Amino acid sequence: MDTLKLLRDYFPTAIYTGKCLVFISEEWRVELTEHKDGDFSKGASQPSTIRVRISKRALSGEFIPGFYEDFQLPVLGELAEQIEKYVQQAIGSNLRENGE
Repeated sequence: MDTLKLLRDYFPTAIYTGKCLVFISEEWRVELTEHKDGDFSKGASQPSTIRVRISKRALSGEFIPGFYEDFQLPVLGELAEQIEKYVQQAIGSNLRENGE
């Protein structure tokens, strides 16, 4: 969860639930979760994996899971930049400016 806490600074419109970062708009839900490798033989040098899930709101009002992508970049600034680009391309909106 350490990486998610640090990513909050890059995405000020995100809501931190204690287990994930969430961005919600009228049409989209973007959720970032952190997954650590359970293989302790690899050492602590591997960065956490951040899974970005994107869901679209259906006509019924429920969010339908769409797709996800895993990011594993060691530099926090680059990680945030790549996540932002990915989401921007997927939903056509900027996370930092429009509160998506």
